[in-house]
Amino acid sequence: MEDDLLSQLKQMTTVVADTGDIEAIRRFQPTDATTNPSLILQAAQQAARRQRLAEIARQAADIDDALDAVAVEIGSEISALVPGYVSTEVSARLSFDTEATLARAHSLIERYARHGVAPERILIKVASTWEGIRAARQLEREGINSNLTLLFGMAQARACADAGVTLVSPFVGRILDWHKSRDPEADFSDDQDPGVQSVKAIYEHYKGHGYQTIVMGASFRNAGEIVALAGCDRLTISPKLLNKLAETRAPLTRQLAPLDAETSAPEPQDEEDFRWAMNENAMATEKLAEGIRKFMVDQRKLEALLGTLRKE
Repeated sequence: MEDDLLSQLKQMTTVVADTGDIEAIRRFQPTDATTNPSLILQAAQQAARRQRLAEIARQAADIDDALDAVAVEIGSEISALVPGYVSTEVSARLSFDTEATLARAHSLIERYARHGVAPERILIKVASTWEGIRAARQLEREGINSNLTLLFGMAQARACADAGVTLVSPFVGRILDWHKSRDPEADFSDDQDPGVQSVKAIYEHYKGHGYQTIVMGASFRNAGEIVALAGCDRLTISPKLLNKLAETRAPLTRQLAPLDAETSAPEPQDEEDFRWAMNENAMATEKLAEGIRKFMVDQRKLEALLGTLRKE
């Protein structure tokens, strides 16, 4: 009998849990875990956490202080359950401010250190704006690892590789969403999925030019997208889809494999080139902006929750 898809996937790809749910992480035993404001909000709303969150909120200097304290506390719990990286996101509100992003990243690393979590276990997660990528370049020079998220196009991927970031999170499902909204009758199954095609193109560009940046596909809508990217460096997967993979027994064929670098890296993009390429890519521009807005919606909800708890 065939092994389940999840077991087979783990033999060719590092599986990352896309959740703040401690119990799900215990069950699926991923190598890494990644969070974002939406996932932290879900974890923070658990009844069992309310008393502790109230303590944090009351002890914090302000809401920003409370937000980071909550993210690091949950991240520290997760770090005890996974052997690899834990990604923790800088506030989406700072997506267009390089210096503020750097300051917040340093604060997060210091908070983790106070919880006994070493810097090399943490990926500072930043939106793939020009300003975010510039901040990541500096963090990497300081020895702080970064995860560039909300990545939808090759311009962002090239800039991240040029900056020497540790890991990028190119999105799959949100790219599919954009194309389906414009052409609902088109066939986007399997290799026709534009999100899958985007991750494959980024993976091949990195491996073909000898970049060391890790490619971690993210934002999946169905298990088929994951199967189509088997062999990618890393894939960050929700508990729902992890469960689907664990329950499905079928052969899994590697779709992506490392290549020897064929050519040297192309000339780095400057800011003008980056912004023009983004302007030419309506999908990437729209989904990046939308992603930042959506993260802020949930961040504001968490801010409101912590504000209420501060008064209790």
